[in-house]
Amino acid sequence: MKVQGVHHIALHVRALPPMVAFYREVLGLPVLAEHQREDGSLRSVWLGLPGAFLALEAMGKEAPSPAPAASAASGWFLLALRIAPGERAAVRAELERAQVPVEHETRWTMYVRDPEGNRVALSHHPHAAEGAQSGWPGG
Repeated sequence: MKVQGVHHIALHVRALPPMVAFYREVLGLPVLAEHQREDGSLRSVWLGLPGAFLALEAMGKEAPSPAPAASAASGWFLLALRIAPGERAAVRAELERAQVPVEHETRWTMYVRDPEGNRVALSHHPHAAEGAQSGWPGG
């Protein structure tokens, strides 16, 4: 077998509109397609990633169970998106304008949460950001 890269990532979501707004308006991912159920309700929105796409898939009518604590859960840990090292300050400013707090950061990565609490990393690893200081918290 020879895997050639990531085709897409699918995320099961409770509420599509705020999730689409976050990934489209805050992170700048373009909407590629919308898919409806037979009853006409929105089932899935696909957002563009370089060389792949992110599929936000609406949960069914059943009530979702609460997510387990991140430290106790198995499964996906985060979605890491690449940013340019020279764009870190601009990305931070856009997050602040959108009132999306940076919950943790290292010299290479800023971590935020989407509206449903999923962890998203904005990373330029292994390249240092312009103006980065040695001794950056979290290293």
